[in-house]
Amino acid sequence: MDIMSGIGLTGIGFSPLIAWEIIALLGGIALALLVFGIFRGARGSVLRMAALGILVFALFNPHLESENRTAQPDIAIIAVDESSSQNTGDRRAQLKAALKQVQASLAKYKNLQIRVIRGQETEDGTEVFGELNRALADLPKGRFAGAVIISDGQVHDTPNSKDQKFERPLHLLLTGKPNERDRRLVIERAPAYGIVGKKVKIRVRIEDNPKRSGGASGSAALKLKIDGKKIIETTVPIGQSKSISVPVDHGGAMIIELQAQAMARELSLANNRAVITVNGVRDRLRVLLVSGQPHLGERTWRNLLKSDPSVDLVHFTILRPPEKNDFTPLNELALISFPIRELFEIKLHEFDLIVFDRYVIRFVLPPNYFQNIEQYVQKGGAVLAAVGPDFAGVRSLYHTPLGKILPGEPSGPVIETGFRATLTEKGRRHPVTGGLPGSAVSTGKQPKWGRWFRQIDAVARKGHTLMNGAEGKPLLILDRVGEGRVAQFMSDQIWLWARGYDGGGPHAELLRRLSHWLMKEPDLEEEDLRAKVDGRELTIERRSLEPSHPPITLTAPSGKKTVLKLEENKNGAASVTVTADETGLYKIEDGQRQTLAAVGKLNPAELSDLRASPEVIQPLVKASGGGIAWISEGIPDFRRTKPGRSGAGNGWFGMVNNGAYTVTGVRQVPLFPALLFLLLVAGGVMLSWWREGQ
Repeated sequence: MDIMSGIGLTGIGFSPLIAWEIIALLGGIALALLVFGIFRGARGSVLRMAALGILVFALFNPHLESENRTAQPDIAIIAVDESSSQNTGDRRAQLKAALKQVQASLAKYKNLQIRVIRGQETEDGTEVFGELNRALADLPKGRFAGAVIISDGQVHDTPNSKDQKFERPLHLLLTGKPNERDRRLVIERAPAYGIVGKKVKIRVRIEDNPKRSGGASGSAALKLKIDGKKIIETTVPIGQSKSISVPVDHGGAMIIELQAQAMARELSLANNRAVITVNGVRDRLRVLLVSGQPHLGERTWRNLLKSDPSVDLVHFTILRPPEKNDFTPLNELALISFPIRELFEIKLHEFDLIVFDRYVIRFVLPPNYFQNIEQYVQKGGAVLAAVGPDFAGVRSLYHTPLGKILPGEPSGPVIETGFRATLTEKGRRHPVTGGLPGSAVSTGKQPKWGRWFRQIDAVARKGHTLMNGAEGKPLLILDRVGEGRVAQFMSDQIWLWARGYDGGGPHAELLRRLSHWLMKEPDLEEEDLRAKVDGRELTIERRSLEPSHPPITLTAPSGKKTVLKLEENKNGAASVTVTADETGLYKIEDGQRQTLAAVGKLNPAELSDLRASPEVIQPLVKASGGGIAWISEGIPDFRRTKPGRSGAGNGWFGMVNNGAYTVTGVRQVPLFPALLFLLLVAGGVMLSWWREGQ
């Protein structure tokens, strides 16, 4: 690059020999006397005035000033939009070719520097003008020649033309093609939460750009997927809003994918899809607690369930068996009679969990009601049985129709000796018992919880044994039955932990986890594949009761597949964390299960309208005097223009030649030599004396 230097004459300067105030005062006095002399008709007054003027001019010390100037090159900015919308069609190739050609066209001007900036894609869309304004703020004053934006026109931080003015031309080169066709799916309203067992309404709209012939009379098919499985199909009128009811069938995050039918010769299918996350919450958990007889641990269950504000508890304790006759009137024995038929027949399926606490067969519940409970579990209900010594006898709950679904079968006498609960290998991995306070999983040692002194000898015929007790016998067994779940505690002494005996134990946390697992809390699933997103970090976790974990296949929104290997952690789960480079919906599979994870904004503004268009940026370009051109129709030539002239024309874009320079030095040359000033003053005085002598 050539740097041109030169000398420029800037004008006449003054460097007074004495303070200019003194010069002005003396000159004023002398001028007043001369004016007085002229008024009195004194000879030589005009010559004296001329001499005085020359003297005052000499005291101001006039000189010629010239600057040593170094020419500075102007700076042109090329702003490149590399957002994901440029992946549509051949826009990415157009962008690369246009950038290369613009750089080559501007590089032929030796007094012009080129700076390339790149727009950022955020959750709010494409941001180009933020980067452009930061680049302009760093430019030296007076050296900005103009800017070229290479984009599809979908820039979401475009300022209002009234709020921002560009002093130099702003040009726009458009990728894509004019009059592109595209369809988009708009989510007008979607709830963030829904109550499990009920439906939520999602309002959607499908738009065609440009509008299809026939207007609103046309329609398009819409398909919904819930967690990648359940499918709902419907039709939506083009350009009109429609509400769709979606069932919330489980707690936790529920990912709903919506996809509109493609239109003919459509630009892209990317914005035909949308993703919604609805968190399923339970309105109120209804629990029925039936205590077979009063005992020391009864209050432990009641206190736990009553302490949870989301639980509605119905508790009945059988105080006296029907066969006992002590002539006590019924109205004095209980406040209300046991509503057997209402609870176990009419409203049975309204409960989320039924707890049998040391229940004993005393013919309070007829056998057909136990059959109702068994069917209730098969259809998705939950039963927790905390058994006592009677479970080992002839009045055991196991000898009712519930015995078909209970995983533990009594096999011997009641064991009455001190023991400490221990975790089995599966118990270490199961979310109900894994990582319990004091379990010491990380050290591989058994927990040092307080002792219990009674356990019912049983054999685990099915399900998973999570805790062992005395003599290594099963203490806590969990099982899935049909669509429901069953848990069985083979001891009634968990209340010892609640009272802190011998150091106590995590009774509250264990019972909370156990009851929520029975009520199908998603976070407590023992066989589960899930993903958590934190910014751009995607953490995949697989929980299983088996020690081996298959590799994970991660499918990016673009369709790119990556195979990941999981690493085991101390709580029986395996996980891996990766950086998600793309924005959108990721699919995670392990061969048996799959889950979805949304990275970034689910329905980004970047994909709301994929058509290339100058409409958004055009007001700014017009106000700056710049030009707009489609890359597909040819890239204009570039010219250097003078300030104030037109910035664009037919087939060309202009870059202003500012003529910027820096001053490297200043030279001062006296206007007249000092001797000449003295001769002129002396000559003027002598002529004035001569004139007076005539």
